[in-house]
Amino acid sequence: MDILALEAKSQNGAEAEKKPTPKPKPKAPKKAKRIVYFEVEILDLKTKEKLLLLDKVEPTATVLDIKSLFHKSYPKWYPARQSLRLDPKAKCLRDEEVLQMLPVGTTASFYFSDLGPQLTWGTVFLAECVGPLILYLMFYFRLPFIYSPKYDFSSSKHWVVHLACMCHSFHYIKRVLETLFVHRISHGTMPLRNIFKNCGYYWCSAAWMAYYINHPLYTTPYYGQQQVNSGLYIFLFCQVGNFSIHIALRNLKVQGSKVKKIPYPTKNPFTWIFWLVSCPNYTYELGSWIGFTVMTQCVPVAFFTIVAFVQMTVWAKGKHRSYLKEFRDYPTLRSSILPFIL
Repeated sequence: MDILALEAKSQNGAEAEKKPTPKPKPKAPKKAKRIVYFEVEILDLKTKEKLLLLDKVEPTATVLDIKSLFHKSYPKWYPARQSLRLDPKAKCLRDEEVLQMLPVGTTASFYFSDLGPQLTWGTVFLAECVGPLILYLMFYFRLPFIYSPKYDFSSSKHWVVHLACMCHSFHYIKRVLETLFVHRISHGTMPLRNIFKNCGYYWCSAAWMAYYINHPLYTTPYYGQQQVNSGLYIFLFCQVGNFSIHIALRNLKVQGSKVKKIPYPTKNPFTWIFWLVSCPNYTYELGSWIGFTVMTQCVPVAFFTIVAFVQMTVWAKGKHRSYLKEFRDYPTLRSSILPFIL
């Protein structure tokens, strides 16, 4: 009995020594962050009339979001057709800009202007390229009402005329295929009215040069086959180079992303010109038309090449300035379009 009593006491003592573990206190619920909503009013740029008042717009809303809300009230003005700015004399706001990052208070005023009917850049590029392709072939096959009736559907006796048609067609077919499968166009749309200006330039230039190259009285280059071959080699070399640059620029962009990167040379030797030039696609394009000018020895082609060079120089210098502004570590050795010159 004494032994049993001692065991019972020891068990009671052990249980007494065990203290219950205190339960952790529940954490106080976090206070929800207060969202400060914006009030956005949209005014007509010309009349200053209030078109729409948007209440409780989230601070993370983008300009594109505001355009979409505006579109719901005015269906005829889809987002691509809208231009919004903070001041009547300021630049248009980009779609990706965020409301809370703009220099406005909780009540923001946007000025609206109508950009007119819009077309996608892809559609514009296709129209620019398909037109010259068809027009040139019309002159090449000498359709009626172009030259004298006795030359209708006749063929030139000069090999360079046929070679020029192949090169011209190859150039524009390449551009069509690149527009469909290679280019990642960052700009969404352009005004419909601009297509007449753009297409007019390309179509009229193609018709002008095609008229003289395919004319029955066309004379071959002064230095004969050697000059034709030299122009052909320059043309083909630059066409391959231009395509290589377009592939390199495509690989630089991620589909759907607007992050910009510095283009650098790849393993492809045609891209090594990136060490010296910011826009080698324009450099190769210029070289192609110089080769075509040498091959055909045609004044309209030379004139088109000069005009194209001026325009591409403007584009290249603008792109070069953009690179220098966006990237502090941008290579200083690079020129815009011509190495060490321009």
